[in-house]
Amino acid sequence: MESIKEIFRIGNGPSSSHTMGPKKAAEIFKSKHPTASTFKVTLFGSLASTGKGHLTDVALTQALHPQELTIEWLPGTFLTKHPNALKIEAFDVDKKLLDEWTVYSVGGGKITDFENDENENKVYDLTTMKDLISWSKKSGRSFWEYVELTEGKEIYDHLREAWSIMQDSIKRGIDSEGILPGGLGLARKASSYFVRAKNFSGSLKEKTLIFSYALAVTEENASGGKIVTAPTCGSSGVVPAVLKYLQDSFTFSDDKILRALATAGLVGNIVKENA
Repeated sequence: MESIKEIFRIGNGPSSSHTMGPKKAAEIFKSKHPTASTFKVTLFGSLASTGKGHLTDVALTQALHPQELTIEWLPGTFLTKHPNALKIEAFDVDKKLLDEWTVYSVGGGKITDFENDENENKVYDLTTMKDLISWSKKSGRSFWEYVELTEGKEIYDHLREAWSIMQDSIKRGIDSEGILPGGLGLARKASSYFVRAKNFSGSLKEKTLIFSYALAVTEENASGGKIVTAPTCGSSGVVPAVLKYLQDSFTFSDDKILRALATAGLVGNIVKENA
């Protein structure tokens, strides 16, 4: 299995496959061609069909700025390897083609050109829950300790950053009001649910508070805000909401929260590996 960093990716919403993936691809390609004068991106299949609604063009423009960018939309053309495909081309000042790269956004913010060995990124030997539970019983260690032993304590640097961004996205979502982008005229509701929760008591207060946290992140994601996939943009509000509520209710330390994230990432990784 890959690093749990692949589960908790940091980036901008609203879609891990249609926004984060293409943006990452554009950033990588641009870094390889710093002298390029202009770029062209051709979006195929699903990326082209729903790219406008997912702000794919906005993400690409941000990634390739300040160079001029032309985007071609081909919703009816599907490449054979994956429905989410894009081709990026770099040109010099004379409009001469410097290089091109066809890459695929396969979900969760991951991109691949299917040319490199996917096994190069494997870091975990245990890939089933049965094996993980067996290891835990024999060693007397917790799941988060397996993450630490496998990836080193450096993994907490990434998880700490992820947790910070999760908290920020909750705060921004709670503080924000108005209409969400997308043309449907949907109003933000996280702020109002948060206020309602303060007037409730018991389990109703708990449920409404957690819901307001999750909705806050979801609305930030829908607005193209900075969030953490868990494991996708669409589900990015659940883990932050639960952990925020638990930390506030039981005064858990950040270290405990990071261990919880490590555990969640490992379980998510196993599900992903065996899906």
